[in-house]
Amino acid sequence: MPFIEENDLLDLHKDIEKAQIINERLLDQIKFKGKDIKRLKLQRNVLMGLVGLFVLSILGITSYTAGWSNSKRLDNDQYILASIDSLDAVKARIDNLKEQNEELSLVKEFYLAKEFLEKEKIYSVQVKSFTDNNMTLASEALTNTLFVKTNPFYAYSLGNFETLNEAQKFRKQLVDMGFKDAFVASYKEGKRVKIEDPY
Repeated sequence: MPFIEENDLLDLHKDIEKAQIINERLLDQIKFKGKDIKRLKLQRNVLMGLVGLFVLSILGITSYTAGWSNSKRLDNDQYILASIDSLDAVKARIDNLKEQNEELSLVKEFYLAKEFLEKEKIYSVQVKSFTDNNMTLASEALTNTLFVKTNPFYAYSLGNFETLNEAQKFRKQLVDMGFKDAFVASYKEGKRVKIEDPY
């Protein structure tokens, strides 16, 4: 079994706690953005309905006044005044909704990217295996750890990497810290695919 210095172990625990805090904050932000998305969709639909009614009423008033002006012939020096302020307010609200829609698109892209990564192959560095289900080492809130059943053992791995090269570099760091038995494995949909070349 590899020996790890107490300072290195404390540093690892601090890094894990920081990652857990960051993940919890991201989850809170995602929940908050989800509520915002629902609220903004409702606001957008209501506003579009109001804009539609406004446009229809303007068209109705315009057609009515055009018919009235034909029947009563206005002098050339009389003009019909329209409120430009109300049109500017509607334009400003539409611009604001467009900006909010762009923000919602970014959140949607984040969700799609997360779903895509869960279906793709990832690489992780296995540092320990157990015959018993020892879940005290892993937390579901930590996204950079894996605790997978590989019959008849339970494997504990650190890091989620998109490329084999990144995982190999991380493995080297762990070996330098004393985890001589650490190795790189690839995973897909929560199951180990194979043990990869360590170099």
